[in-house]
Formats: sequence, structure tokens, C-alpha cells
Amino acid sequence: QVQLVESGGGLVQAGGSLRLSCAASGSISGRSTMGWHRQAPGKQHEFVASITSGDSTNYADSVKGRFTISRDNAKNTVYLQMNSLKPEDTAVYYCKLVRWPAGNTYWGQGTQVTVSS
Repeated sequence: QVQLVESGGGLVQAGGSLRLSCAASGSISGRSTMGWHRQAPGKQHEFVASITSGDSTNYADSVKGRFTISRDNAKNTVYLQMNSLKPEDTAVYYCKLVRWPAGNTYWGQGTQVTVSS
């Protein structure tokens, strides 16, 4: 079983920065993709960013140039550095891990990010 524990959310003013962390534990050997999704009140769950075991990254257009995803494979941890935050970035951010080749998917419990204007 895989467990994901997120941290780093909080309240920040527009233009500020936050860094989210997600630590994975359990059966996580082998290839995997880790990433972040978010869900704002009244909106659909949406993809934010992902990173593979080989450090290939992908970003939603809405966060390109402002957010940076990285991972420390030795610590089984993925990070999301969020800069130039906007009020529309306010959401619950969820960590996601997909183990390959089976495609087994795991989610964290979510961490709240609130950006005030």
C-alpha cells in the first residue's frame, strides 16, 4: 500500500510564494509519475503539474512559468514551488502518484492553498 502525505499549504497574498511537499511511503519501488492536481470551490478537479522518475515534467498552461515541480527520488518526495501566486490559484491541492507499468494510482489527502487579493 502507498501513502502520500502533503504539507506546505497556507494563506499567502497575491504575488507571494508557497512550496508544497508530498512524501510517499510504502510499496513505491520502480517507475512512477508524481504530480499535483487541484480543485477550487465550485470548479472541476484539474491537473497542475507532473514529473516522471526520469525527471520529465509537464505543466498546465495556467501555471507555466510560475510553478516548478521537482522530486527527490532518494526521499520519495515531490515538491511544487509556486511563485507569483494569484487568487485564482486558491484551491485544495492533491498529490498524485502513478506506479508503472500497472498504472496503480494513489492520492494524498489534500492541502489548502489560499491566495488573497
